[in-house]
Amino acid sequence: MERTKTHESQYASSLIEASLDPLITIDVDGKITDMNQAKINITGVAREQLIGTSFYDYFTDTEKAKFVYQQVFANGSVKDLPLTFRHTNGKLTDVLFNGSVFKDQHDNVLGAVVVARDIAEQKWAIELRVANKELAFQNNEKEKRAAELIIANKELAFQNDEKEKRAAELIIANKELVFQNTEKEKRAQELIIANRELSFQNDEKEKRAAELILANEELIYQTGEKKKRAAELKIADKELVFQTEEKEKRAAELKVADKELIYQTGEKKKRAAELIIADKELVYQTEEKEKRLTENKELEELSYSLKLASQYARSLIEASLDPLFTINPEGKITDMNNASVNITGVLRENLIGTDFFDYFTEPQKAREVYQAVFAKGFVVDFPLTIRDGKLTDVLFNGSVYKDEKGSVLGAVVVARDITERKRIETQLNEAIVFAEMATEIAEQAKNKAESATHTAENAVKAKQQFLSNMSHEIRTPMNAIIGFTKVLIKTEMTPKQKEYLTAIKLSGDALIVLINDILDLAKVDAGKMTFEQVPFKLSVSIAAMLHLFESKIWEKNLLLIKEYDERIPDVLLGDPVRLHQIILNLVSNAVKFTSKGNITVSVRLLEEDDEKVDIEFSVTDTGIGIPESKISSIFENFQQASSGTSRLYGGTGLGLAIVKQLVEPQGGCIKVISEEGVGSTFSFVLSFQKTDSEAEIETVIEELDTDMKDIKVLVVEDIPLNQLLMKTLLDDFGFERDIAGNGKIAIEKLQAKPFDIVLMDLQMPEMNGFEATDYIRNVMHSNIPIIALTADVTTVDLAKCKFVGMNDYIAKPVDERLLFSKIVGLVRKPVQVINTNHEIESESIEIVDNKRIRCIDLQYLNTRTKSNPQLMMEMISLYLEQTPPLIMAMNKGLADKDWGTLHAAVHKMIPSFAIMGIHSDFEVMAKKVQEYAGALQQLDLMSDMVLQLGNVCKQSCDELEIEFNRIKNGNQ
Repeated sequence: MERTKTHESQYASSLIEASLDPLITIDVDGKITDMNQAKINITGVAREQLIGTSFYDYFTDTEKAKFVYQQVFANGSVKDLPLTFRHTNGKLTDVLFNGSVFKDQHDNVLGAVVVARDIAEQKWAIELRVANKELAFQNNEKEKRAAELIIANKELAFQNDEKEKRAAELIIANKELVFQNTEKEKRAQELIIANRELSFQNDEKEKRAAELILANEELIYQTGEKKKRAAELKIADKELVFQTEEKEKRAAELKVADKELIYQTGEKKKRAAELIIADKELVYQTEEKEKRLTENKELEELSYSLKLASQYARSLIEASLDPLFTINPEGKITDMNNASVNITGVLRENLIGTDFFDYFTEPQKAREVYQAVFAKGFVVDFPLTIRDGKLTDVLFNGSVYKDEKGSVLGAVVVARDITERKRIETQLNEAIVFAEMATEIAEQAKNKAESATHTAENAVKAKQQFLSNMSHEIRTPMNAIIGFTKVLIKTEMTPKQKEYLTAIKLSGDALIVLINDILDLAKVDAGKMTFEQVPFKLSVSIAAMLHLFESKIWEKNLLLIKEYDERIPDVLLGDPVRLHQIILNLVSNAVKFTSKGNITVSVRLLEEDDEKVDIEFSVTDTGIGIPESKISSIFENFQQASSGTSRLYGGTGLGLAIVKQLVEPQGGCIKVISEEGVGSTFSFVLSFQKTDSEAEIETVIEELDTDMKDIKVLVVEDIPLNQLLMKTLLDDFGFERDIAGNGKIAIEKLQAKPFDIVLMDLQMPEMNGFEATDYIRNVMHSNIPIIALTADVTTVDLAKCKFVGMNDYIAKPVDERLLFSKIVGLVRKPVQVINTNHEIESESIEIVDNKRIRCIDLQYLNTRTKSNPQLMMEMISLYLEQTPPLIMAMNKGLADKDWGTLHAAVHKMIPSFAIMGIHSDFEVMAKKVQEYAGALQQLDLMSDMVLQLGNVCKQSCDELEIEFNRIKNGNQ
């Protein structure tokens, strides 16, 4: 009995310690009677100091904590009550409490078990989800506004149709009602007749039944009388025989009575002797009863203790919010809590006695968990996936429990759901990658700025060079980010993936706008802003510019009003690009700050003479308006109407500053009239020269023509990501393409075979784009069309492009429709020299290809490369080239305990796992190695995981070499 009691105590202790959350047992007075290590860690108070103290002394709100334990004993349980632990070092931890009471066999409450769940990560995750939902909500609202108008029109048409249907249905219904009333009257008459017939039949049945009963009763009575007469005759005969026999018995009884008297006298003597023996027996039985009573009391006390321990263990099991199993050394389930029943979907009675590993996606791996528990005595954070409806990822912790002789009786394992944690880790890793990119860009900008400081004697030229470098350094990665985002959006994906990619594209577009604003402002400050004097049609330019905003204005349910003075001459001499830039900034602000009403763009002739005209341009909105105190400062750099404007509506405060510095150098001035909450009007006046020349034809962006497959393109680009992007875009166009890593290689390829057009990057090693173009034009004497691919749109480099003989340029990030249009235009049409004017690039049309299916193995890579064997071979080659050095760096970092090198090597490995279809478990393992290397924890486990990662990467290299050769041979 004592051994069983000890076993129950150890079992309860194992249950307490197996919980990853703080677990406390308290008595009815609120005093702590037991706790686990997690409770000690979260309070910073030793176990012996915690025992016997008040439960509510370790929280920031003691009254609320006192309310928790009172609720447990009042209701029998509590669920998800919020409290905040106060550590001795001042750290505060938000938790949710769950708990229940445990009782004796008489249903008396002995105490309670409460478990605290740390919700710090949940809060962070909730805030992140709220932010994501807010972004999604804003996008959805725009789509809803557009859809509501269509729905309203359909609803009106539907209502009219319904009214006509209801009128027709009413006529039919009236006819039906008349018919039904007639039928009801007929049915009523038939029912009356039927009821009368039924009543008559029932009466007849009752009469026949009564007659039958009387006949049966008469027959029974006659039969009974006959039996009585026969019985009476038999009784009389028996009575005569009986009397004769009684006389003979009386004579015999007299003889028996004499014998009985002699027997009774002998029996009395025997009874006297038995009475003496009975007295002795009674004394012995009394003593035995007292012994049995004492033993029964001891047995009841032991039974009570066992029941109490069992109830205590059950309360501990059910207090855990995570799935908890107890298993025997053979891996059979002996007990579990309700969380285990819920997550597996199997009833408790069906779970008991089954194999533990049957409820996981990898039974062999689950078998290793329980074998490790019995081999080591415990396991920590062992990853598994429970086979339920959504395949829940968990981390297992467990330990064995023993009897008083140290023999292992079983084990307790607890599973922690890490689905949310994995999602958060993924988001954090993405944020870290973007942060590292931003840090690298900032470091590069800092180095360029320091270099410019050392050349103070030529400050203007140094500043221009810095802007050129900054534009290139920022636009080059942005070209890959925005370009691949557009490519991905064209593939099939889930709504959530499309939402994320759309958010990335919008953010990239916003960053490009910011870069353009800063460069334009810098060019004005440096005196590099030039104004062209070219003939153009003002009415056509204004209409084309406003067309860009029609979709955005329609999405916000606004009204666009265009007022154009027909007295204005058809063709004017001026700078249409700068005019567009001014009006685009003003209209963009009007759309941004207006949520209802209308936007009016007015173009009015003020004065006219023989040589020039003065024209007033104004943009009026019904938006939020500008406070009077802020009107004087809104044209300054980085200034907005209020501190909350940027947070609520976005922007940098550069738009109006650029407008002012574009208007004033042309001899104009800009004015603003605004009332807060009513709206604003921005207006400016510019003078334009009259001309008899024909207006220049604006570039028309060609739609993608998939029938044009015979164009050969040479891409001269040194950055692998941009090479891959250009390959993808040109493959989508159906063009033949070849890649050169610098200008020297490009010249060799041009000499070896013919091409129709060259896409030339400007900044490259060995021979840059300017040097290569100069060689092509002046040494090779080739007139092949050359388009500059530049991340730098400053006037200096554009002038250099024109000087060396380039025909056109495309600014990074590349717009695929503009790229297609310029390639086709230069190949089809006579070669033209580059026009250094900035072109207004319309928003690209995004076509979603719904055939993309995401999967593992090389099928995923095949989909990503659109079944292009050459591209697949290049991707595999890149992996085979970079992976062996990373394996060596990882192993060396572990051997030398150089945790920074180890962390960096593993970090570079992780993205390739998904691309090459390596199982996600190894990605999780790699992230664990990063985590342990950063915290210098679990060094033994880390060594084993590094070995596994090295082995799987080596094996993947071997398999990819085979796959590479197979693709190569199949493509020959």
